[in-house]
Amino acid sequence: MAASCASHTGRFNVFLMFLVMVFAPAAHAAEAQKPSPLKSGVEFVSDDLRKLQGDGFANPGMLWVMRGEKLWGEVAGSSGKSCAGCHQDARASMKGVAARYPRVDPGAARLVNLGGRINLCRERNQQAEALGHESDDLLALAAYVGHQSRGMPVAVTLDPQNRRDFERGRNQYHKRIGHMNLACTHCHDRNWGRKLAAETISQGHGNAYPAYRLEWQSVGSLQRRLRACYFGVRAEIPDFGAQELLELELYLAWRGNGLFVETPGVRR
Repeated sequence: MAASCASHTGRFNVFLMFLVMVFAPAAHAAEAQKPSPLKSGVEFVSDDLRKLQGDGFANPGMLWVMRGEKLWGEVAGSSGKSCAGCHQDARASMKGVAARYPRVDPGAARLVNLGGRINLCRERNQQAEALGHESDDLLALAAYVGHQSRGMPVAVTLDPQNRRDFERGRNQYHKRIGHMNLACTHCHDRNWGRKLAAETISQGHGNAYPAYRLEWQSVGSLQRRLRACYFGVRAEIPDFGAQELLELELYLAWRGNGLFVETPGVRR
């Protein structure tokens, strides 16, 4: 009987949490807000996961970093070039790069994230095919490049080239979507730090991605995590690489400016 009551109480608490998120008024879409104080997602996980993320030998995401290091030196495409052929030692040339993405690529004249920039390099300079979204090779290269900025603050800047992308991402963040009629802000601005079932709601920052998630048993991109949120609120899920996701990534990066890059992070 006690176990049954506890189960009903847990479900009731989840239901109450849902009501709080649904009926709490969302921040006005014209406002660009940041949580205060800023807290990385690693602050909302267990001590064991924090230790795992900080251990360069035990962190499972480091397997993708090691794979990326190998790919960095391999020739790809018809040009006979490797990443290292142009950029030399990534530990020097890529330091701080990931902290500035997403950004508008001047040649493509469009917003790209780090994975998109890697693919542009492959197509332009290596004369190679773009790597598939969520492919191990693209995740590995993104994790390797991202790892060179680990411990550096996220430093996305806004300018006339990306301002409209930012505004659309901000509006998307505050827009109610899906059958559950929820916006990102309901969870990650108004309810961070609270429990939803067994999970502690984080502030929703992307500074750890590409990250290893226990539920995936793999490294995945921030877009994979965002798509899971769309699924969670029963909304139509954008395709990988969709402009909507890139714009949302930009807003999230700006919102997390100052947090340290943790790539590869470890999450539940």
